Amino acid sequence: MALDIPRTALQLHSLVKRSGELELSLAELPIPAVADNEVLVRIEAAPLNPSDLGLLFGTADLETAVAGGTAERPLLTARIPDAGMRAMAARLDEPMPVGNEGAGVVVDAGKSPAAQALLGKTVAVLGGAMYAQFRAVPVDQCLLLPDDATPADGASSFVNPLTALGMVETMKREGHTALVHTAAASNLGQMLQRICLADGIGLVNIVRKPEQVALLRAMGATHVCDASAPSFLADLTDALAATGATLAFDATGGGPLAGQILACMEAAIARTAKVYNRYGSSTDKQVYLYGGLDVRPTTFNRSFGMAWGMGGWLLFPFLQKIGPAAAQLLKQRVAAELKTTFASRYAGELSLTEVLSPAAIARYNQRATGEKFLIRPNAR
Repeated sequence: MALDIPRTALQLHSLVKRSGELELSLAELPIPAVADNEVLVRIEAAPLNPSDLGLLFGTADLETAVAGGTAERPLLTARIPDAGMRAMAARLDEPMPVGNEGAGVVVDAGKSPAAQALLGKTVAVLGGAMYAQFRAVPVDQCLLLPDDATPADGASSFVNPLTALGMVETMKREGHTALVHTAAASNLGQMLQRICLADGIGLVNIVRKPEQVALLRAMGATHVCDASAPSFLADLTDALAATGATLAFDATGGGPLAGQILACMEAAIARTAKVYNRYGSSTDKQVYLYGGLDVRPTTFNRSFGMAWGMGGWLLFPFLQKIGPAAAQLLKQRVAAELKTTFASRYAGELSLTEVLSPAAIARYNQRATGEKFLIRPNAR
């Protein structure tokens, strides 16, 4: 091996037991040998994304969480309600590694020239199981970071940046000209705002607090609507009329917001309508739900005509749809603008053992806008 590498390392596992219990633990596993076109990465930083929390905790009731094990090998258990167990049927009694993305240093490489070229380099990595001290991955799942970038700089190089770029690419491919984004003060939302400013794209930001309005205004955002304000629907309609936005990406998923956006889109279009049509405008209006911050059912009153759509959008199916060449162009932009457009901010850092602490869980599982945490798998 190229460097001094231990024989075993820790990896965080989430297990849903048939008995109706969630168990989180740190498994000690052998360091894998790399194939010819693989590299071994010492993971130095990995973000706690909302999608990671969904796999980590499943449908467990964290109010019932109990800490056990030892300081070096903590164990956390929690009960899963009967209704939640039905949703977990496909993963019963199977320990699942967690963590979509991360970054670190390549400490071993396979024989291929592409793998050897990354030896000793700092890379961002996509491919799951990143809440681990070491991870063997194919070369094409690595993104070489600039020489001045740290693993913390590159830890969130995939999910948020490619999601933000994917939203803009979807807009272009589907014939829209401007966007709406909810939970817009998040790390992802701030990235999207910077992209739209740089590319001259109209963006309507929806947030939930006055201080989030101020944050985005300070970044240069023109249209920021506070969903907690009494004038929200009127403000949103004005912003949609100004931008012509007919495509929205909703991170909340549940509740009435998606339907409100479609209704306000229709109201904005109606302002310039020349002829009345009892079926509403013929302008296509689309809302994609890409998150689940609001766990309530999605509800709406169909007051937006007949030319509308509401569906789901996920990053990885999108990347597969556009193909490797188009996806690579998006990744190249992320690397080039890693410390500017795609810079991430973290509310705190955690070791692998601290991730299993009930006190830490109470903080990072709030999923508050702009409050993302970073895991340091090799921290002591």
